[in-house]
Amino acid sequence: MSKNILVISTSPRKNGNSALLAEEFARGAADAGHQVEIITLRDKNIGFCRGCLSCVKTQRCVMQDDAADIVARMKQAEVIAFATPVYYFEMSGQMKTLLDRSNPLYTSDYAFRDIYLLASAAENDDSAVDGPINGLKGWIACFEKCSFKGAVRGVGATAPGDIRQHTAVLEAAYKMGRQA
Repeated sequence: MSKNILVISTSPRKNGNSALLAEEFARGAADAGHQVEIITLRDKNIGFCRGCLSCVKTQRCVMQDDAADIVARMKQAEVIAFATPVYYFEMSGQMKTLLDRSNPLYTSDYAFRDIYLLASAAENDDSAVDGPINGLKGWIACFEKCSFKGAVRGVGATAPGDIRQHTAVLEAAYKMGRQA
C-alpha cells in the first residue's frame, strides 16, 4: 500500500551530506512505490516561534512565512523523515526552528505515524547523533499517534559530499526509505 512520505532536508548547504542522505531515503521510498516529496529548508523563510500559543486554539500560526505550508504538508504525510547535519552534537537550528513552528499540529488530526532521522556529522563516533535523536524523540513524545522508527548515523562526513565515500551509510538510508 502506497504511503504519503515527506522528507524534510534541513541543511543550509546545497548538496550537503544530510541532503544526500535525504535523497537516498526518498529514492528508496519511491522505489518501494510510495508517494514522496522532499522539502529543503535552505531557501525557506521560517521565523522563530513567538510562544504566543494562538496556534493551539486555531491550529494556525499567526506568523506569515514558509512554515505554514510546510506544517500543512507535515499534517498530511503518513511518514516524515527529517535530515539534519549535526552541529555541536545537536540538530541544525533550521530543524529545531521548524519543529517549534509545527506546534499547530499538536491539537490537529495529523496523519503522520512514523518518524525517521537521517543525520550527518563530522565527528567519527556514532554517539555524535545522540543529541539530534533525543531532541527529535522529545518532539515525537508530544504526538501520541506517532513513533520514532529509526535513524541513519552518517558520521565522519565533514565537507559537502564526503558522505558519498560512506556507501554503507547511503545504502542504509536507501533501505530505510524502502522499508518506510
